[in-house]
Amino acid sequence: VQLQASGGGLVQAGGSLRLSCTASGFTFASYTVGWFRQAPGKEREGISCINRRADTTFYADSVKGRFTIFRDNGERTVWLEMNSLRPEDTAVYYCAADLGNMNGRNWYRRSNYRNWGQGTQVTVSS
Repeated sequence: VQLQASGGGLVQAGGSLRLSCTASGFTFASYTVGWFRQAPGKEREGISCINRRADTTFYADSVKGRFTIFRDNGERTVWLEMNSLRPEDTAVYYCAADLGNMNGRNWYRRSNYRNWGQGTQVTVSS
């Protein structure tokens, strides 16, 4: 199982970025995918999740209305569209995948995802 996150960079506050998480080595369409981020000195936090069929998504309150998660199982990719970026969005962003079902009470827990990609740095300047 391999996950490759990309698309990070430096952007001014108010700008946008689109992160990609591309999978290989497993049946991608069977996996729920989440995005997490970790800022310096802080815990890794779940910010969004999308289920296998892309008919259910979850967002942390801190990004709701600004970030959109979507996927294309044929492309084996999940994207995180990030708009209206703020300096507090600065972090290393990670994607993760798991065969398990996620719901509103567990999608944001790191321990529920067994497969992780490397991070991609997002820096938002003020």
